[in-house]
Amino acid sequence: MMSLMEFVGNFLLFALVFGMSATVDTECMKEQVKNRKAIMLGVFCQFILLPFLGFAIVNLMQLDANIGIMLLVVTSSPGGSYSNWWCSLFNADLALSVTMTAISTILSCLALPVNLLLYANFSYNADVISDLDWVSVFVALGIVISAITLGLYMSYHCHSFKFNMLANKVGNIAGFLLIIFSATVTNGGDADSRIWSRHWTFYVATVAPCILGLFIASALASLCNLRKPERMTVAVECCYQNVGIATSLALTMFKGNNLNEAMGVPFFYGLCEALFVGSYCVGCWKAGWSKAPVDAPFWHILYVSYEVLEVEMREINEIEVSMSESTDGSEKPPEKSEGNVLMTYFDMMSNDEIATSMPKEPSGQVPSIKPKSFQTCEV
Repeated sequence: MMSLMEFVGNFLLFALVFGMSATVDTECMKEQVKNRKAIMLGVFCQFILLPFLGFAIVNLMQLDANIGIMLLVVTSSPGGSYSNWWCSLFNADLALSVTMTAISTILSCLALPVNLLLYANFSYNADVISDLDWVSVFVALGIVISAITLGLYMSYHCHSFKFNMLANKVGNIAGFLLIIFSATVTNGGDADSRIWSRHWTFYVATVAPCILGLFIASALASLCNLRKPERMTVAVECCYQNVGIATSLALTMFKGNNLNEAMGVPFFYGLCEALFVGSYCVGCWKAGWSKAPVDAPFWHILYVSYEVLEVEMREINEIEVSMSESTDGSEKPPEKSEGNVLMTYFDMMSNDEIATSMPKEPSGQVPSIKPKSFQTCEV
């Protein structure tokens, strides 16, 4: 029978993934599915590169089974939902990020157990492998897949900006609570198992896959000649893992101090990926890889979605072309679809405000800005 801690962990994981998935614009995903080169590279980095890095570090550092198995789980897991948030915040390719997260989660049904079984067999003896709770692995994956499926269905069915924003808040709150929950369990044992009193090898081993994954994925994306915002997205998706899966798995596999030690891996990895991915995104922005201008104020790139400006310009141009082709007045501009965030935003503005918010044509000028709260596919 599922314990209370397992139930709470699984519930928070479902709420996190559902909330993030329910904010996705399904039309954005349809377009990005055609971006085969970027998606194939992302799959390679997610399920071949990062699991191998985890395996190499486990053996190089000679980690205990409690910690080593959990690091293998973390590095073999699909991309985390907050990777979409980072790509949105720093103006990487958000639609590609959402698409890659969904695809990697589906593929993880096969890739995660295969990688985990393969690398655990090479790293530990048969007794350790026999203790792996494969039912828990598939339960955690089932929770994530069902949450993504339900979230995308609700987003498509409701087609409501208010619903998307509400779901996003639910996901953010669940993610925050899952972090607190992990921290509480991690620091609930004796002094030796608490997160701040581990051996130095624990910290080095946990942080290494994240840093190496960022830089290797960036190099591979550059060699593949992807667009610079796509390079950011591929690197973030490579190393920003869904640590909620490892958290849920640890709750069913370990007890007592072993549980505290095991839970420390996804908790500390989550802290590291937030710190290093954030620093990486700032560096990419300053290097000109982001869609945001290099000389824009820092708060602008956090608050403003430069990606949505491209969508805005296309829709405005389509409306203008349609109106110019109407010579007898019988044809009308395209109807505003229900739930279209861009059109809803225009409805809230006066004509003067619309004029001042339009992207400028002359070269050398930065396009007008729009708050990120009005993104059409924000996550």
